[in-house]
Amino acid sequence: MSEHIRKCHNVSLLLYHLVCPTKYRCAVIDADVESVLKSVCFEISNRYEIAFIEIGSDHDHVHFLIQSVPTMSPTRIAQTVKSITGREIFRRAPSVKKQLWGGAFWSSSFYINTVGQHGNEETVSEYIASQGRSAEYKKIHKEPVRLNQLELF
Repeated sequence: MSEHIRKCHNVSLLLYHLVCPTKYRCAVIDADVESVLKSVCFEISNRYEIAFIEIGSDHDHVHFLIQSVPTMSPTRIAQTVKSITGREIFRRAPSVKKQLWGGAFWSSSFYINTVGQHGNEETVSEYIASQGRSAEYKKIHKEPVRLNQLELF
């Protein structure tokens, strides 16, 4: 179970769902590779501020539930996990490297999403709307805002 991470000037609970497909979506994840993967993730936890809450694998991709600190971006977390696990799987399970050509274990793509512990976007939006002067509150954005549509006031 995840817990708040307490630092000198902040307290955080940031959870991410990371999905990493293998290169060419080859079905190379068996019990041995999964064992190596979990062992390497334990080592990553000891070295970096990345905690693996859950790890679930299929034959051609892996799901991670990860907790980290605000100073690590989601992209940096994905890069760290993929680079170290890929290198160590090739080193500790050399038979996998023969099944994959091109020298990479993971595909260059990944999926990452934040995971809310206490609510979703709607719950948080309603909570914010009820704070302070709720009679004067108005919704700032009527539809989803894309980064290229933002205007500075």
